[in-house]
Amino acid sequence: MKVGVLTGGGDCPGLNAVIRSVVRKGVQEYAFEFVGLRDGWLGALQGNVVPLDISSVRGILPRGGTILGSSRTNPFKHEDGLRRVQDTLAAHDVDALVVIGGEDTLGVAAELSRHGIKLVGVPKTIDNDVSGTDFTFGFDTAVGIATEAIDRLHTTAESHMRTLVVEVMGRHSGWIALHAGVAGGANVILIPERPFDIDQVCGWVTSRFKINYAPIVVVAEGAVPKEGQMILKDRTLDEFGHVRLSGIGEWLAREISERTGTDARTTVLGHIQRGGTPSAFDRWLATRFGLHAIDAVKDGAFGVMVALQRTQIVRVPLADTTAKTKVVEPSLYDEFGVFFG
Repeated sequence: MKVGVLTGGGDCPGLNAVIRSVVRKGVQEYAFEFVGLRDGWLGALQGNVVPLDISSVRGILPRGGTILGSSRTNPFKHEDGLRRVQDTLAAHDVDALVVIGGEDTLGVAAELSRHGIKLVGVPKTIDNDVSGTDFTFGFDTAVGIATEAIDRLHTTAESHMRTLVVEVMGRHSGWIALHAGVAGGANVILIPERPFDIDQVCGWVTSRFKINYAPIVVVAEGAVPKEGQMILKDRTLDEFGHVRLSGIGEWLAREISERTGTDARTTVLGHIQRGGTPSAFDRWLATRFGLHAIDAVKDGAFGVMVALQRTQIVRVPLADTTAKTKVVEPSLYDEFGVFFG
């Protein structure tokens, strides 16, 4: 059997660990052949296919990014996209695909599966918002990076007695903001699932200054005030119809300064959260996902995604995982309210 591997969407720590795991077990235990599709679904559209073997994946476990490249291409937004993907697989004698991606990449995979393409999904996103799995790889690394940044910003905030607003990734879910904010001792955490009251935020900030303490506000990029919409630098859309988020941090700092009469600055962590070497946990989880994904291919269990549930790797239908985004439960967010203000 010849198996194709592709990585789609934003880069993510642990992608190479999955590729390595899939190829190592597939070659050594099942005698499969492998090829990689370059730049995600773009490679599938353009027929950009490269050979993959054990020598190709040596030494890539600790490397960030993806050796196969990635893109946010949606083949169904291109003329004859389905046919072109099918033609690429047929031309290279690819029998099945291992698709590594987040909600958009896996959404395309689910649709292709409905059209008869044999594939298995692997959940990838630093946002941890893919349904059906307790955790996605990349999330732990992103939280660690954000937490370290918050730790460092505390000393600057205290030295200058100013509010520091830390904007982290999270379009529809606040998992990074909540985990890093709690771990980093933030005084305010704002997430997309809970529209915030800017007056309340300013009240929390003021209360910290009253005890001679400089506040840290952690905000997910998709968080919105109660009375408005997302704060955006621009409204450019990608092929999945998503706006390019950023701007809420700057807006918050400006509002806090104007409403409280104190200094406030913004730090936008941006792509630093998804770059660099993966954490030990993300290497471990990505490796397990890869091992179980190629087992699913061997078993002919197509149209599924491998997922972590408690300590077990299970198979869940792709259609179920892409139906909705996994968000922060209100009760979980409320647990930490005692630390606000």
